[in-house]
Amino acid sequence: MTAAPRRLESYLAGAWRRGAGAGQVLLDAGTGAPVAVVDATGLDMAGALGYAREVGGPALRRLSFHDRAGMLKALAASLNDRRDPLYAESCATGATKADSLIDIDGGIGTLFAYASKGRRELPNARVLLDGAPERLSKDDSFSAQHILTPLQGAAIHINAFNFPCWGMLEKIAPTLLAGVPAIVKPASQTAYLTESVVRAIVASGLLPEGALQLVAGAVGDLLDHVTGQDVVTFTGSAATGRRLRSHPAVVANSTRFTMEADSLNAAILGPEAGPESPEFELFVREVAREMTVKAGQKCTAIRRIIVPARHLDAVAAALAARLDGTAVGLPLDEGTRMGPLASLAQREEVRARIAELGAEAEVVSGDPDTPRLASGDPDAGGFLNPVLLSCARPHAARAVHEVEAFGPVATLMPYDDPEEAAALAAKGMGSLVASVFTDDPGVAEAVVLGLAPHHGRVMIGNRASARSSTGHGSPLPMLVHGGPGRAGGGEELGGIRGVLHYMQRTAVQGAPRLLSAVTGRWTEGAEAREDVHPFRKSLTDLRIGDRIVTAARMVTLEDVEHFAAFTGDTFYAHMDEAAAKANPLFDGRVAHGYLVLGFAAGLFVDPAPGPVLANYGVDNLRFLTPVYPGDSLKVRLTAKEITPRATADHGEVRWDAQVTNQRDEVVAQYDVLTMVAKDWP
Repeated sequence: MTAAPRRLESYLAGAWRRGAGAGQVLLDAGTGAPVAVVDATGLDMAGALGYAREVGGPALRRLSFHDRAGMLKALAASLNDRRDPLYAESCATGATKADSLIDIDGGIGTLFAYASKGRRELPNARVLLDGAPERLSKDDSFSAQHILTPLQGAAIHINAFNFPCWGMLEKIAPTLLAGVPAIVKPASQTAYLTESVVRAIVASGLLPEGALQLVAGAVGDLLDHVTGQDVVTFTGSAATGRRLRSHPAVVANSTRFTMEADSLNAAILGPEAGPESPEFELFVREVAREMTVKAGQKCTAIRRIIVPARHLDAVAAALAARLDGTAVGLPLDEGTRMGPLASLAQREEVRARIAELGAEAEVVSGDPDTPRLASGDPDAGGFLNPVLLSCARPHAARAVHEVEAFGPVATLMPYDDPEEAAALAAKGMGSLVASVFTDDPGVAEAVVLGLAPHHGRVMIGNRASARSSTGHGSPLPMLVHGGPGRAGGGEELGGIRGVLHYMQRTAVQGAPRLLSAVTGRWTEGAEAREDVHPFRKSLTDLRIGDRIVTAARMVTLEDVEHFAAFTGDTFYAHMDEAAAKANPLFDGRVAHGYLVLGFAAGLFVDPAPGPVLANYGVDNLRFLTPVYPGDSLKVRLTAKEITPRATADHGEVRWDAQVTNQRDEVVAQYDVLTMVAKDWP
């Protein structure tokens, strides 16, 4: 007796819940066997949003950025230990082991990447500062600072079927790091894998309750309840995305909406890259890979292959040879190199799109109607051989630039010069990514500048980067993922840029003392304390505003000449009085800027062993007034920002260093960065 397929559940308001309807039966992409039943009928979507806002949001906002980064790291490690069951289940989506690695390991890797970025690039605080303070009064009694704080709603992530693991994890990583709870709605066809990932996350106990919820099935009236504090992200067809973006509640509340939609990504072969060049081989290999990975069901897959007209036949022959050798079959079979499409319905959709393209292009490789398989039943699984088309007159064509066959399908088209190649790519009306394969700097410049306004990412491929390149179709956590126009107009990922999608930028104005209380950073005009030398204070005792004002030291001509001889810096402005006076910026010989920094350090450093462990950098250094022999320098050093490390016995302290002369003119301004022990005997 065959076991009934498992019934998926939604995780809402702290519990696993079943829908009240009969549900949709989900089938194995390769065998057609039932895998699961999905349904969310009758579930309380308004309650889920309320739970995110009232339980998940406050719990996340109580944590600092570093706390949340540590949470993501622990979550990634936990999922890493539970990959094997996910791999086993992933094959039902049509994914080969290599495809699953992109989806599962890629998603976990994105969590690790955001955990690392959160610790390295964000403060151990709950408020993120945006830019420098703005002085609004001459006496520093009224200033302003832009800050970023988490939205107090929820992020609703509506995802596509092709990456059920990565698609969720790449969106919740920046969301949770920002301090905003997420409600994830995966596409039904592959929702069983997403549900398994969420079950593993919930079982880990690593996220605060309410931080992550799952809708397995239709979202019902969820969008009816969004507000201006919520965010909706969507990955899928442009038509569905436009419908969701125009939802009355989204429009009425100006709810943030980020969309990743249709994308006819292009790959361009440089005009100089003939069949004997390394770039030609790299190009053919990359196009073939992008057509067959995940059976071409990737938002970044190459759909248009733009090549020099004189090399069109050579590219077609080389690609056909590679594609014809692709073993298509069941994902678990060792010899399989490309699995089936996600469903029989998806295969019919792709065949219909190929027929549309056929009005303007001819099939030069692959039979879309009769799969040639290494294994599997073409009537049970969504199998389709790679299909290569060729369009002789791409400028006069419409479908090849507008119709996306979301499978292993791409169209060749010729061009005569680099500007024409970029213009053809632009006819896609906005795409996620384009690539150009060239070793010619002039071609790279011309094509990239032509592509950039129409694409979210552009990859240059050549012989020098071949071994290290991540390839055309790999979104990376540190780079934006999105594109203009028909690609949706959104930007995901991009490192900390992705975090900012879920935060509100606010300009805060007030007395510097109160601004410092809000921001956790000392600013000019705020209170300062001068008692014990701040370098004698551990992180436990140090407070922002702790300060030392040093004695003065005169700079002599002998100092300048000694520094020049010792360092080898004999620039004329330091050594030649007449030449220095001829310089419109100086009145005569001037001291070296780095001499000024060295003297400043000698004035404020406390030399005995103490809690200050190391100086690890200087930020925002500016030399503002020339220093001449005979000038006297003194330093005002103020503890500006204190960032404890959660996992170490020390933290970072940023100091405001201001160097002035005998006329109280600021000659140098900069931030000194030190590591300071949390406790010191």
